[in-house]
Amino acid sequence: MRALQRLHEAVVGLLLLRWGASPSSCPAASEVLSQHLRQRGLPHWTSYCVKYSAVRNDQFGLSHFNWRVNGANYHILRTGCFPFIKYHCSRAAPRDLALENAAFTALKVLNAGIPTLLYGIGSWFFVSVTETVHTSRGPVTIYFLNKEDEGAMY
Repeated sequence: MRALQRLHEAVVGLLLLRWGASPSSCPAASEVLSQHLRQRGLPHWTSYCVKYSAVRNDQFGLSHFNWRVNGANYHILRTGCFPFIKYHCSRAAPRDLALENAAFTALKVLNAGIPTLLYGIGSWFFVSVTETVHTSRGPVTIYFLNKEDEGAMY
């Protein structure tokens, strides 16, 4: 898995024209996720994109997983959809998501990432709302396909 991650990082770096530059100055994608959920007051759900170039991809290989923030648990659906990483977060009780994670990851590998690439390109055209997430390494802009209603259950 580590070799696949390094290959992925090299390809993304090449696509972002980040030759020789290290993403170490960027915050971890996991920090952006946690800070966004905190800034939103631990919402019931949220769905956003963050540019690959804005974060260090520390959640590589995770497609469906539990994520705890300030005592609240979220089920996270996550996929790379170049030039973004897409997150869909739903507050829910923790449960074993290993089978779903493996299934989603296998699907992405089997289809060579083509649908997720198309989703990313489409998202680029339909982004309508942005928000700034404050991290330990500075502000990061995240992108939404539509305006979310605060406090909405769905």
